[in-house]
Amino acid sequence: MADLKECARAAIDDKLGDLVRLSHTIHGHPETAFEEKQAATWTAGALADGGFSVTEGVAGLPTAFDARFGSGPLTVAVCAEYDALPGVGHACGHNIIAATAVGAGLGLAAVADDLGLTVRVLGTPAEEGGGGKVLMLDAGVFDGVQAAMMVHPWPTDRLQAACLAVAHFDVAFTGRGAHASAAPWEGINAGDAMVIAQVALGLLRQQLPPHDQVHGVVTDGGAAANIIPARVTGRFMCRSSTLETLETLEARVRACFEAGGLASGSTVTYERLAPDYSHMESDLGLLNAYRANAEQLGRSFGLDDADAPRPTLSTDMANVSLAIPTIHPLLGIDAAGSVNHQPEFAAACITASADAAVRDGALAMAWTVIDAAGPGPLRDRLLAG
Repeated sequence: MADLKECARAAIDDKLGDLVRLSHTIHGHPETAFEEKQAATWTAGALADGGFSVTEGVAGLPTAFDARFGSGPLTVAVCAEYDALPGVGHACGHNIIAATAVGAGLGLAAVADDLGLTVRVLGTPAEEGGGGKVLMLDAGVFDGVQAAMMVHPWPTDRLQAACLAVAHFDVAFTGRGAHASAAPWEGINAGDAMVIAQVALGLLRQQLPPHDQVHGVVTDGGAAANIIPARVTGRFMCRSSTLETLETLEARVRACFEAGGLASGSTVTYERLAPDYSHMESDLGLLNAYRANAEQLGRSFGLDDADAPRPTLSTDMANVSLAIPTIHPLLGIDAAGSVNHQPEFAAACITASADAAVRDGALAMAWTVIDAAGPGPLRDRLLAG
């Protein structure tokens, strides 16, 4: 297995300059959920250049793709994300995720025949609120995959996060516009409805159980101070420990919006933006292999050993984990004290530390797949399903 790992390492290092350029190029051209036309093309193209057979537009999603190499009985998928956040670009480091997925794929292609392995790199759009992986899972894109993985940039290396189930939705209040001075009594103030709802949410938070969260923003609060707003909109998220508790939480949250509508006389409507994301169940066999390989590259998991609180996040990779043995470890970069979704973290995602993480993430995943594909109980279990 050491020879195969060295072969994978050599293949990744041979393309490391290209991988880093891919990371920087995607970073320099941020595209939000379902709009990642350039990023998907660049990522898929790098795999095609490496000998992969690429099918674009899978699951009816123009920016999703399925790249394949090999024909062995064990099929492993590495997931690439490449969507950016509105306003702050790649402040979650999805440029690094795309580059590590390509790197792992190229490294594994060099040893696929020796391992009886089919390598699939899946381009998965819209992790930031669109649920691309859930849509692909429901459409059968993950069928036949026996293990799936990806790494995600973070300020520290961690094996797992506290992954919460989440619902994404827009809320709209509709009232009636009027002159705010001459005839305010003719209006129905949709802005008041949103204020009442937000106050109700603030009061609700004090009685929410641990890991239940609600957050959101007003996306349109009106046009002018002297016009009573006829329509006010917001974008909100609910998070909870499981899909079952998420359903309970969302009902309580919707009651707050209904209260705003009732008190103001406005009507309220909802638009669900994505399938619900689930909680995550990491495969411990794969996770232990990843840890051993990442540690060989100098990564440390002291925070996990110290039982430090896990970072809280949500991801559509969690839905994959309930269907297929999956891991989603966090890959540390020097973020200079910043955290994900801050502009400073976006800047950190094209530093020397981030570039080193591209190599380490690709290698750690490739070596983990090599361990899983070698003869032994882990391969047997994955093949048995």
